[in-house]
Amino acid sequence: MPSVHARSPSTKLPAVVLAGVLSLAASPTLAADDPADGAPRGPAVTVLKAAKACFNNNVEVSGIVLAREETFVRPERQGLKVAEILADAGDTVTAGQNLARLTLPEGGLQVLQAPVAGLISQSSATIGAMAGGKGEALFTIIARSEFDIVGMVPVKDIGRLQIGQQARVKVSGAGEVDGRVRRVAPTVEPNSQLGQVFIGITPTRRFLVNSSGRALIKTGQSCGISVPLTSILYGTAGTVVQVVRRARIETRRVETGLMVAGQVEIKDGLVEGDIVVARAGALLREGDPVRTVTSADAK
Repeated sequence: MPSVHARSPSTKLPAVVLAGVLSLAASPTLAADDPADGAPRGPAVTVLKAAKACFNNNVEVSGIVLAREETFVRPERQGLKVAEILADAGDTVTAGQNLARLTLPEGGLQVLQAPVAGLISQSSATIGAMAGGKGEALFTIIARSEFDIVGMVPVKDIGRLQIGQQARVKVSGAGEVDGRVRRVAPTVEPNSQLGQVFIGITPTRRFLVNSSGRALIKTGQSCGISVPLTSILYGTAGTVVQVVRRARIETRRVETGLMVAGQVEIKDGLVEGDIVVARAGALLREGDPVRTVTSADAK
């Protein structure tokens, strides 16, 4: 009896079916930049709208506090002796106020008065000391209690300063006060290329002569588009900002202006309402798809 051999069914597939299987294996489920809704996908980036803002154009001056005008008070004749002291350094006095009584050589007393109102900055008066029309003054008065911040300014800023411009002055140990440009030197120091400026301080409080101070002088104002400094990229292509348009990165060259408190003025290249990448980066390139997240949503 002839032997019978069992034969397994064939596992071969038709060529058309095999090709279809290979095609399915090689294709991903969905391309990352081709979702069902047709919108591109990409990394999430935090964005904000370019907005209008005004920037103050300031000149910064550092200097020291000096008395604007000092008056030296002493008797007119020689040989007098201090008998009584009626005012001392640090006192604010009025014109005609009694400062001291002096004994005359022939007997009797003479009253020494303040010729001008102001602050007594120094006094050398002591009981029994001799006083006269020459030598050290008994009292030094800062007339009308007026002070100046005297500082040096680079030559590039001198032309922006004018008498009467407002200033905000911060004096060490005395806080902030208002001031105005009172005088600008007509020349500059040849070696340092710095010019001197005098900023008058409104006399609302006492200041210590020779204490340090810093003034911000407002020389103008510029209004335009504002974006954060973090949105600016500097490179060989110039200064650029990355904006999002139709869910893709678009690189814009911009012209910048003033910078205040981390915000930068954009003079050209952006318009109000442009969607700007809040923190620009080299990893984002022209045309890259992105998903936008507003600053408020990112918090």
